[in-house]
Amino acid sequence: MSAKGFFITGTDTGVGKTVVAAALARAFSVRGRRVAVMKPVASGAEPAPEGLRSADALALMAAANVPAPYETVNPYCFSPAVSPHIAAHECGAVTDLAVIRGCFDALAGRADCVVVEGAGGWLAPITESTAMADLALALRIPVILVVGLRLGCLNHAFLTQESIRAHGASFAGWVANGIDPAMERVTENLATLVGRLGEPLARIPSLDPRGASPDLGEAAARLEGL
Repeated sequence: MSAKGFFITGTDTGVGKTVVAAALARAFSVRGRRVAVMKPVASGAEPAPEGLRSADALALMAAANVPAPYETVNPYCFSPAVSPHIAAHECGAVTDLAVIRGCFDALAGRADCVVVEGAGGWLAPITESTAMADLALALRIPVILVVGLRLGCLNHAFLTQESIRAHGASFAGWVANGIDPAMERVTENLATLVGRLGEPLARIPSLDPRGASPDLGEAAARLEGL
């Protein structure tokens, strides 16, 4: 694989980034790859005996086959369920991209691939002067966009892809995630998305109510060929 990992971003918060990131990690693992994961910045964490823990980070760790300390997977973990830059300020923390890069390098040194999940959307602030986009650029890995299929997703998807390219990041592709079963004109919306973004790496019709992970084996195979 030419890249050491992929950065998973989304058109918004709550569009299924964790589901896609975990499924992709499992798919690479099934294909015989050593897979590590990262959730560099997380807010809305819950207290545990070991300290604050992010449900997203724990879900990613369960999908990886390269074990790592929690603090390496999720170096910045905040309790308030708010934007990461606000949570960090309230907790008196300073999110340092160099620290995140160091954790990524430590994982990349032991893995064939590191699947990194962002928080919120592409331009979600990390500090007063940096955003998730800056984090992805600091890691120098291709970006995968999760598009939550719901009313308004076209504008969000097109603006996000435009911004990814404007920042000079590599756009590896997108995943269509059916987060709204009641969405109207799904076929027509998908056709519009394909016309601008190209064919998706995967289409997830809707999240399995039993919590089963979607199969992204075909997406993993395509990504290995980049």
